[in-house]
Amino acid sequence: MQFRPYLTFSGNCREAFTQYQEIFGGPLDLLTMADAPGMEAPPDAVDSDAIMHAALTTDAGGLLMGADDPSGGFTGPVHGMCVNCELPTIEEAHRVFDALAEGGEVQLPMTETFFAPAFGMCTDRFGTPWMVMAGSLPGA
Repeated sequence: MQFRPYLTFSGNCREAFTQYQEIFGGPLDLLTMADAPGMEAPPDAVDSDAIMHAALTTDAGGLLMGADDPSGGFTGPVHGMCVNCELPTIEEAHRVFDALAEGGEVQLPMTETFFAPAFGMCTDRFGTPWMVMAGSLPGA
């Protein structure tokens, strides 16, 4: 069994996933509301350019997905969750962390811990909370 993060956005999913593609690499597939069968002319309340499904497949085989909230009521990620990103080297972990933290907020700067040679926590400028680390968690 695999768990895959599915992120929700308030109209800026395309912008967020374009940045994630720049950071993580790999192909990005974006489907708009207008791409959905029967939604060539979405109801007035739904933006036809809103992303109904985004999928970023990283070169390392990771999959990150997301969409814009068509209800317009999205207020941000649920507290108590974050996306964990494990990188193979300390240098790569720092690069990814710095890119995600740019324009966002750092909760814990990258540092060596008892469980990883580099670990940090930030919320990116889109409101998505991240844990970035080099190596893998014990037992993972």
